[in-house]
Amino acid sequence: MTLNAVLCGCGAMSKGWLRAIKETPALAAEIEVKGLVDVNPAAAKKLAEEFGLSGAAVGTDLADVIARSNADIVFDVVIPTARFNVVSTALKAGCHVLSEKPMATSLAEGAALIDLAADTGKIHAIIQNRRFISGVRRMRRFVESGAIGELTGIHCDFFLAPHFGGFREEMENVLLLDMAIHTFDAARYVADKKPLAVYCVERNPKGSWYQHGASANATFEFADDVVFTYRGSWCAEGERTSWESQWRLVGSKGMLTWDGEEGFKAAVSGKEAGLLHGLTPVEVPAPANDEETHGHASVIASFVEAIRTGKRPETASSDNIRSLAMVFGAIESAKTGQRIEISA
Repeated sequence: MTLNAVLCGCGAMSKGWLRAIKETPALAAEIEVKGLVDVNPAAAKKLAEEFGLSGAAVGTDLADVIARSNADIVFDVVIPTARFNVVSTALKAGCHVLSEKPMATSLAEGAALIDLAADTGKIHAIIQNRRFISGVRRMRRFVESGAIGELTGIHCDFFLAPHFGGFREEMENVLLLDMAIHTFDAARYVADKKPLAVYCVERNPKGSWYQHGASANATFEFADDVVFTYRGSWCAEGERTSWESQWRLVGSKGMLTWDGEEGFKAAVSGKEAGLLHGLTPVEVPAPANDEETHGHASVIASFVEAIRTGKRPETASSDNIRSLAMVFGAIESAKTGQRIEISA
């Protein structure tokens, strides 16, 4: 049987979700979008027309559209401040929920949603699509192989200048809360280590068109003496990095670099005598499972599999709250000027 879905939040980001379903035959066979919800009904109607969803129920009230469409699942693509009410409503109505990130606007809200999902027996997962790309999967596999020894450090640079307009330009802590969570979550996945503490400096640089927090520099302490550093800006015009950041993984025997696009390089120590011992290149293998590298489609497929089998999805909210805790730890550190321990 197909799963009846309601998509809540019909802005630009929703198109990535609907495209992933429409263009992936296995998902198109599993999911039927039966309802669209938005505070602006015209936006929902326009989206329905664009994606050929003429039979979908449209409205501004999520509970009502869930009832009218006999929904099994809700795709939550609303702005962060609306997320808690949307997810709560959906879970209480008996729906599984896949949410945009961040999963909540506070750790307390995140914990409450985890508890509610457990109480209702429903799955609540987060669409951390950027951990489901080839580059991130390749880094995780490479680290697990031990090719560069024990991982000691992850270092990421992110410098872009997107002119979004809309809610992002009015957000507090915009880089940390809306974008850096992708890199934080991916670093936590690649390291496979628990985040323990963070020190962060956040600024809104001269020339920024954002209201607050368009740049940040953070140093995280992970378990087993692994350090993760992040340098980022969302108002850095000129020579840019990839949206996926530029990465350097440092191990006890060598290093890997990834430019966030197609460029991978890895090497271990060479055998030259003298001050520097040179290097010996190491191959970086392809991802172990290509089905896990299709971004939105792969996350949605994992979510559907969890519903069908009861298997815990990789991005379950009960795990993803650790990535959220990294964000809020960095924000607290930036506000207080102190090193902050991460407890989630």
